[in-house]
Amino acid sequence: MLEFPKGFWWGSSTSSYQVEGDNFYSDWWHYEKKHGLEPSGKCCRHYDLYKEDFDLAKSLNHNAHRFSIEWARVEPREGFLDFNQIEHYRDVVISLRERNLEPLVTLNHFTLPLWFAQKGGWLNKEAIDYFLRYVEKIVQELASSVRFWITINEPMVYIYQGYFKGIWPPQKRSLFRAIQVYKRLVLAHTRAYRLIHRIYKEKNLNSPLISIAKHLRGFFCWSKNPYHKFISNFKDYLFNFMILDDLIKNKSLDFIGVNYYTSEFIALNSEQLKDIPKSNLGWFIYPEGLYSLLLKLKRYNLDIFILENGISTDDDNQRWNFIEAHLKQIYKAIQNKAKIIGYLYWSLLDNFEWEKGFCPHFGLIDVDYRTFSRTIRRSAKNFSQVCKEYKL
Repeated sequence: MLEFPKGFWWGSSTSSYQVEGDNFYSDWWHYEKKHGLEPSGKCCRHYDLYKEDFDLAKSLNHNAHRFSIEWARVEPREGFLDFNQIEHYRDVVISLRERNLEPLVTLNHFTLPLWFAQKGGWLNKEAIDYFLRYVEKIVQELASSVRFWITINEPMVYIYQGYFKGIWPPQKRSLFRAIQVYKRLVLAHTRAYRLIHRIYKEKNLNSPLISIAKHLRGFFCWSKNPYHKFISNFKDYLFNFMILDDLIKNKSLDFIGVNYYTSEFIALNSEQLKDIPKSNLGWFIYPEGLYSLLLKLKRYNLDIFILENGISTDDDNQRWNFIEAHLKQIYKAIQNKAKIIGYLYWSLLDNFEWEKGFCPHFGLIDVDYRTFSRTIRRSAKNFSQVCKEYKL
């Protein structure tokens, strides 16, 4: 029996665009239409059904929930703040608090207001000022009920998909632009971090806890070729640790938010990898990769919060095996002095998975997209016992 620390946070995550539905003013909404992708449409109707969804999370013994605010809802036109939408998100936070679910609020989860995207998005010289105007309003309104803030979700993934591979908006494949956006996102987070702390100080509130959600990927070299070793180490630094080093240097992290799904391998031959299972998205399932990364994060001497960890699968037994195996590695890291304070599964609900549409099923809860009925999966019930007893 593995026993987790009392006070540990347990729960799941969602993001606004992936569950709410009808986010007409977001760049992704128009990207879907332009490229004929599967439309997000009504999605899971979480915008209307959030209280019922939070009831389900509570019934599963969660004590924390991460969600995101859709900037495009709050500011559908440049400079126009929709106070009805701000009130909606205030009620989301209140609804979580009423159910004793700690809210973790993400301010930007990939999507952008269409007007902002049309002005060049993060390449616009005034982008950071636009972002801070939005951040200031949201934090002013919600500060008294929120302790955890995530400024930006997976900045390196956003840059890679949008500016390196060019398969996400804004589809601008350019190393020069990728570097520009990287610098802007580092500065945007740093300035948002200072702004949020200042607001809390002015309101005489306890200091907030602020981070990014950092997608980490294990990089392992099973080849003795020194060039392969160099490539693996370089990827590890560039993708995993460069931005963390920069934000630590800027003194702008109160904890480290971690998203982990998979690892990459450089091997002598495919035979070496044949026994490593994969999800139905072709991602290696390698819990040991998370353990390795958690030990590396000890260098920063900050609390670590697992904000996303999940699997796309139609085999619910595989989902529970995935959760169980990763929790064992998290427990092992805690025993080795990694300061891990919480674990959130991705995702509470089956949802819209960007260019992959609705086919991937990550949810603890199955969603029927015709009737919007919810069905709790067996894996969710198994996980709920861990959440209840703090034991695996």
